Amino acid sequence: MKFVTAKTGSDKPFIGLVIEKTILHIQKAEFSLTGESWVPDSLVEAIDMGELFISRIKEIVQHIPSLQEHFFYELDSVQLLSPIPKPRKNIICVGKNYADHAIEMGSAADIPEDIIIFTKAPTTVIGHKGIVLNHSGITNQLDYEGELAIVIGKEGIGIPEDRAKEYIFGYTILNDITARDLQAKHKQFFLGKSLDTTCPIGPWIVHSSHIEDPNNLHIATWINGEKRQDSNTQNCIFSIEKIISILSRGMTLQPGDIIATGTPAGVGKGFKPPKFLKPGDIMEVTVEGIGTLRNKIEG
Repeated sequence: MKFVTAKTGSDKPFIGLVIEKTILHIQKAEFSLTGESWVPDSLVEAIDMGELFISRIKEIVQHIPSLQEHFFYELDSVQLLSPIPKPRKNIICVGKNYADHAIEMGSAADIPEDIIIFTKAPTTVIGHKGIVLNHSGITNQLDYEGELAIVIGKEGIGIPEDRAKEYIFGYTILNDITARDLQAKHKQFFLGKSLDTTCPIGPWIVHSSHIEDPNNLHIATWINGEKRQDSNTQNCIFSIEKIISILSRGMTLQPGDIIATGTPAGVGKGFKPPKFLKPGDIMEVTVEGIGTLRNKIEG
């Protein structure tokens, strides 16, 4: 199951289910079947419903042959927003979670023994094919970081590793775009990571039941068709389960929380000379089992 937040023209956004090359308008479909509008307006509110939401989706899928054609939209005819356009909290990010990336940013001494955590502001979030502002008056060192992201499905604290997957709603793709010069200047991550539009997420969330092993997924990033990053999530220092377990030690994880799991080697800063993003550049991040997130730099 692939869930999107989409819109057509000036209509308000709706929750959709991707079926091959179409999107099913979930609210309209449910109303036609039950006469009730139980589906909330946002995907994060739907995630709050837990297994009830998934069970109702499974029932809708069983009735697809009887649904009216106007409940479906061609995938290319809608605007895909971020699946969660307005996160309730900052996006949680894991830093230097691939040893080769830690080395390219410094040396083997930079490979972390303990997990590195930072966050990005909710105002950074945009969707698939959204335009990333170049922020030319602030930075000239915009960089890309293709990542697998986790979406939490239920509230938990003190989550043991062997139960961590129970708390995952699904997985998506995230591009942790970073202003490297701001990051260096301010000696911390937040400002350089939180410029508006610098967190593309999408194109959808794949339900956890459809990803057998998130710790073994191919991940790659292309810039203008040139492959820059090429790795597998099995190369992460901290696994999906360990990330969730560590984060939940004393901090409650909640439905809709987004966790970026880190980026492999091949970022622009790691080249000699660096290959920072330029106006007009096309970024494509692909994660096995999910799809491709595509965005363009303004200009």
